[in-house]
Amino acid sequence: MKITAVIPARYASTRFEGKALADIMGKPMVQHVYERASRAGLVSEVIVATDDERIAAAVRGFGGRVEMTSVAHETGTDRLAEVAQRLDADLVVNVQGDEPLIDPAMIDQAIAPLLEDSTLPMGTLKSRIKTLHDFLSPNVVKVVADLKGDVLYFSRSPLPNFRDKWNDLKDEAFVSGKLLCYKHVGLYVYRREFLPVYAGLKPTYLEMAEKLEQLRVLENGYRIRVVETEFDSIGVDTPADLEKVLAKLKG
Repeated sequence: MKITAVIPARYASTRFEGKALADIMGKPMVQHVYERASRAGLVSEVIVATDDERIAAAVRGFGGRVEMTSVAHETGTDRLAEVAQRLDADLVVNVQGDEPLIDPAMIDQAIAPLLEDSTLPMGTLKSRIKTLHDFLSPNVVKVVADLKGDVLYFSRSPLPNFRDKWNDLKDEAFVSGKLLCYKHVGLYVYRREFLPVYAGLKPTYLEMAEKLEQLRVLENGYRIRVVETEFDSIGVDTPADLEKVLAKLKG
Protein backbone atom coordinates (compact mmCIF):
# COMPACT_ATOMS: atom_id res chain seq x y z
CA MET A 1 0.00 0.00 0.00
CA LYS A 2 1.39 3.38 -1.03
CA ILE A 3 1.13 6.12 1.60
CA THR A 4 1.90 9.75 0.84
CA ALA A 5 2.39 12.43 3.48
CA VAL A 6 1.31 15.87 2.29
CA ILE A 7 2.32 19.03 4.15
CA PRO A 8 -0.02 21.94 3.32
CA ALA A 9 1.97 25.16 3.66
CA ARG A 10 0.85 28.71 3.05
CA TYR A 11 2.67 31.99 3.49
CA ALA A 12 -0.20 34.13 4.72
CA SER A 13 -1.07 33.80 8.40
CA THR A 14 -2.83 36.38 10.52
CA ARG A 15 -0.81 35.59 13.65
CA PHE A 16 2.56 34.72 12.07
CA GLU A 17 3.04 35.57 8.41
CA GLY A 18 5.60 33.44 6.61
CA LYS A 19 5.93 30.99 9.48
CA ALA A 20 6.57 28.07 7.11
CA LEU A 21 9.89 29.73 6.30
CA ALA A 22 10.75 30.75 9.86
CA ASP A 23 14.36 29.90 10.64
CA ILE A 24 14.86 27.08 13.13
CA MET A 25 18.54 26.40 13.73
CA GLY A 26 19.51 27.16 10.14
CA LYS A 27 16.58 25.46 8.39
CA PRO A 28 13.12 26.74 7.44
CA MET A 29 10.35 25.27 9.57
CA VAL A 30 8.83 23.41 6.63
CA GLN A 31 12.12 21.52 6.18
CA HIS A 32 12.02 20.26 9.77
CA VAL A 33 8.47 18.97 9.20
CA TYR A 34 9.46 17.41 5.86
CA GLU A 35 12.47 15.60 7.30
CA ARG A 36 10.55 14.23 10.27
CA ALA A 37 7.65 13.04 8.09
CA SER A 38 10.18 11.31 5.81
CA ARG A 39 11.37 9.23 8.77
CA ALA A 40 7.94 7.69 9.38
CA GLY A 41 8.28 3.97 8.68
CA LEU A 42 4.97 3.59 6.83
CA VAL A 43 5.28 6.67 4.59
CA SER A 44 6.31 6.11 0.96
CA GLU A 45 6.83 9.75 -0.05
CA VAL A 46 6.48 13.29 1.29
CA ILE A 47 5.14 16.29 -0.63
CA VAL A 48 4.72 19.95 0.31
CA ALA A 49 1.54 21.49 -1.12
CA THR A 50 1.62 25.26 -1.45
CA ASP A 51 0.33 28.17 -3.50
CA ASP A 52 3.34 30.36 -2.73
CA GLU A 53 6.47 30.38 -4.86
CA ARG A 54 8.66 31.46 -1.92
CA ILE A 55 7.78 28.29 -0.04
CA ALA A 56 8.12 26.20 -3.20
CA ALA A 57 11.61 27.61 -3.81
CA ALA A 58 12.66 26.80 -0.24
CA VAL A 59 11.44 23.21 -0.57
CA ARG A 60 13.25 22.72 -3.86
CA GLY A 61 16.32 24.24 -2.22
CA PHE A 62 16.59 21.40 0.30
CA GLY A 63 15.75 18.76 -2.29
CA GLY A 64 12.11 18.24 -1.33
CA ARG A 65 9.17 17.58 -3.61
CA VAL A 66 6.60 20.34 -3.97
CA GLU A 67 3.19 20.55 -5.66
CA MET A 68 1.71 23.93 -6.54
CA THR A 69 -1.98 24.35 -5.79
CA SER A 70 -4.76 26.87 -6.37
CA VAL A 71 -4.71 30.13 -4.40
CA ALA A 72 -8.49 29.82 -3.93
CA HIS A 73 -8.40 27.07 -1.27
CA GLU A 74 -9.90 28.10 2.05
CA THR A 75 -8.66 25.08 4.04
CA GLY A 76 -5.77 22.66 4.13
CA THR A 77 -8.23 19.87 3.32
CA ASP A 78 -9.14 21.56 0.04
CA ARG A 79 -5.45 21.85 -0.80
CA LEU A 80 -4.92 18.18 0.04
CA ALA A 81 -7.88 17.12 -2.09
CA GLU A 82 -6.42 18.89 -5.13
CA VAL A 83 -3.05 17.20 -4.69
CA ALA A 84 -4.65 13.81 -4.01
CA GLN A 85 -6.26 13.84 -7.45
CA ARG A 86 -2.76 13.75 -8.95
CA LEU A 87 -1.46 10.96 -6.70
CA ASP A 88 -1.54 7.19 -7.08
CA ALA A 89 -1.38 6.75 -3.29
CA ASP A 90 -3.81 4.58 -1.32
CA LEU A 91 -3.61 6.71 1.83
CA VAL A 92 -2.85 10.40 2.24
CA VAL A 93 -1.54 11.83 5.51
CA ASN A 94 -2.13 15.49 6.33
CA VAL A 95 0.94 16.60 8.30
CA GLN A 96 0.58 20.13 9.61
CA GLY A 97 3.30 22.42 8.31
CA ASP A 98 3.63 24.19 11.66
CA GLU A 99 4.64 21.09 13.67
CA PRO A 100 8.47 21.12 13.45
CA LEU A 101 8.81 18.76 16.43
CA ILE A 102 6.37 16.09 15.25
CA ASP A 103 7.62 12.59 16.09
CA PRO A 104 7.63 10.26 13.04
CA ALA A 105 6.06 7.55 15.21
CA MET A 106 2.92 9.68 15.54
CA ILE A 107 2.37 9.44 11.80
CA ASP A 108 2.72 5.65 11.86
CA GLN A 109 0.32 5.44 14.81
CA ALA A 110 -2.36 7.36 12.92
CA ILE A 111 -1.90 5.25 9.78
CA ALA A 112 -2.07 1.81 11.44
CA PRO A 113 -5.87 1.56 11.92
CA LEU A 114 -6.55 2.24 8.23
CA LEU A 115 -4.20 -0.61 7.32
CA GLU A 116 -6.13 -2.94 9.63
CA ASP A 117 -9.69 -1.85 8.72
CA SER A 118 -10.42 -1.22 5.04
CA THR A 119 -13.79 0.39 5.87
CA LEU A 120 -12.27 3.33 7.75
CA PRO A 121 -12.21 6.50 5.64
CA MET A 122 -10.20 8.63 8.07
CA GLY A 123 -7.99 8.52 11.17
CA THR A 124 -6.44 10.92 13.64
CA LEU A 125 -4.71 11.12 17.06
CA LYS A 126 -5.42 12.10 20.65
CA SER A 127 -3.25 12.58 23.72
CA ARG A 128 -4.00 12.73 27.43
CA ILE A 129 -4.91 16.08 28.95
CA LYS A 130 -2.71 16.68 31.99
CA THR A 131 -3.75 20.14 33.19
CA LEU A 132 -6.95 21.88 34.17
CA HIS A 133 -5.91 24.80 31.98
CA ASP A 134 -5.92 22.64 28.86
CA PHE A 135 -9.20 21.00 29.82
CA LEU A 136 -10.93 24.38 30.12
CA SER A 137 -9.17 26.19 27.27
CA PRO A 138 -11.19 26.74 24.07
CA ASN A 139 -7.89 26.69 22.18
CA VAL A 140 -7.36 23.03 23.12
CA VAL A 141 -9.76 20.84 21.16
CA LYS A 142 -11.17 17.94 23.15
CA VAL A 143 -12.24 14.61 21.69
CA VAL A 144 -14.35 11.71 22.95
CA ALA A 145 -14.64 8.28 21.30
CA ASP A 146 -16.69 5.11 21.55
CA LEU A 147 -15.34 1.78 22.83
CA LYS A 148 -14.00 0.88 19.36
CA GLY A 149 -12.07 4.13 19.13
CA ASP A 150 -14.35 5.89 16.66
CA VAL A 151 -14.82 9.58 17.39
CA LEU A 152 -18.13 10.62 18.92
CA TYR A 153 -17.44 14.36 19.06
CA PHE A 154 -14.84 17.12 19.00
CA SER A 155 -15.35 20.30 21.04
CA ARG A 156 -13.63 23.41 22.29
CA SER A 157 -15.69 23.08 25.49
CA PRO A 158 -14.65 20.81 28.39
CA LEU A 159 -15.49 17.28 27.32
CA PRO A 160 -16.79 15.23 29.01
CA ASN A 161 -18.66 17.33 31.53
CA PHE A 162 -17.98 15.80 34.97
CA ARG A 163 -21.35 16.68 36.51
CA ASP A 164 -20.56 15.33 40.00
CA LYS A 165 -16.80 15.85 40.03
CA TRP A 166 -16.18 19.58 39.69
CA ASN A 167 -14.36 19.56 43.05
CA ASP A 168 -11.91 17.07 41.49
CA LEU A 169 -10.94 19.36 38.61
CA LYS A 170 -7.29 19.77 39.55
CA ASP A 171 -4.08 19.02 37.67
CA GLU A 172 -3.41 16.03 39.91
CA ALA A 173 -6.69 14.37 38.93
CA PHE A 174 -5.77 14.56 35.24
CA VAL A 175 -2.14 13.49 35.72
CA SER A 176 -3.08 10.50 37.89
CA GLY A 177 -5.74 9.31 35.46
CA LYS A 178 -8.60 9.82 37.89
CA LEU A 179 -10.17 12.01 35.22
CA LEU A 180 -9.41 10.67 31.74
CA CYS A 181 -9.71 13.37 29.10
CA TYR A 182 -8.10 13.75 25.70
CA LYS A 183 -7.05 16.57 23.45
CA HIS A 184 -7.17 16.21 19.71
CA VAL A 185 -3.85 16.10 17.86
CA GLY A 186 -4.36 17.62 14.41
CA LEU A 187 -2.78 14.95 12.25
CA TYR A 188 -5.09 13.19 9.79
CA VAL A 189 -4.96 10.12 7.55
CA TYR A 190 -7.43 9.71 4.67
CA ARG A 191 -8.18 7.12 2.04
CA ARG A 192 -7.32 8.97 -1.13
CA GLU A 193 -10.77 8.44 -2.63
CA PHE A 194 -12.42 9.95 0.46
CA LEU A 195 -10.63 13.29 0.19
CA PRO A 196 -12.65 14.67 -2.75
CA VAL A 197 -15.82 13.45 -1.05
CA TYR A 198 -14.87 15.29 2.15
CA ALA A 199 -13.87 18.45 0.31
CA GLY A 200 -17.16 18.37 -1.59
CA LEU A 201 -19.33 18.31 1.55
CA LYS A 202 -20.97 21.57 2.51
CA PRO A 203 -20.03 23.19 5.85
CA THR A 204 -22.30 21.96 8.62
CA TYR A 205 -23.99 23.53 11.63
CA LEU A 206 -21.78 22.04 14.34
CA GLU A 207 -18.64 22.66 12.27
CA MET A 208 -19.49 26.35 12.00
CA ALA A 209 -20.52 26.60 15.66
CA GLU A 210 -17.27 25.07 16.99
CA LYS A 211 -15.05 26.29 14.10
CA LEU A 212 -13.82 22.69 13.70
CA GLU A 213 -13.81 21.45 10.12
CA GLN A 214 -13.53 17.76 11.11
CA LEU A 215 -17.06 17.86 12.56
CA ARG A 216 -18.31 17.98 8.96
CA VAL A 217 -17.19 14.37 8.61
CA LEU A 218 -19.11 13.21 11.68
CA GLU A 219 -22.24 15.20 10.84
CA ASN A 220 -22.38 13.46 7.48
CA GLY A 221 -22.16 10.02 9.09
CA TYR A 222 -18.55 9.08 8.28
CA ARG A 223 -16.28 7.41 10.82
CA ILE A 224 -13.02 8.80 12.18
CA ARG A 225 -10.81 6.42 14.16
CA VAL A 226 -8.75 8.14 16.86
CA VAL A 227 -5.62 6.57 18.36
CA GLU A 228 -3.94 7.63 21.58
CA THR A 229 -0.35 8.77 21.31
CA GLU A 230 2.10 9.30 24.13
CA PHE A 231 4.08 11.79 22.06
CA ASP A 232 3.53 15.53 22.18
CA SER A 233 4.48 18.35 19.87
CA ILE A 234 4.40 22.15 19.72
CA GLY A 235 2.29 23.77 17.05
CA VAL A 236 3.73 27.10 15.92
CA ASP A 237 0.96 29.68 15.64
CA THR A 238 2.87 32.70 16.96
CA PRO A 239 6.47 33.90 17.30
CA ALA A 240 6.21 32.98 20.99
CA ASP A 241 5.51 29.36 20.00
CA LEU A 242 8.62 29.43 17.82
CA GLU A 243 10.69 30.45 20.84
CA LYS A 244 9.35 27.39 22.70
CA VAL A 245 10.45 25.14 19.83
CA LEU A 246 13.92 26.69 19.79
CA ALA A 247 14.23 26.29 23.55
CA LYS A 248 13.29 22.62 23.33
CA LEU A 249 15.73 21.92 20.49
CA LYS A 250 18.55 23.65 22.35
CA GLY A 251 17.79 21.51 25.40
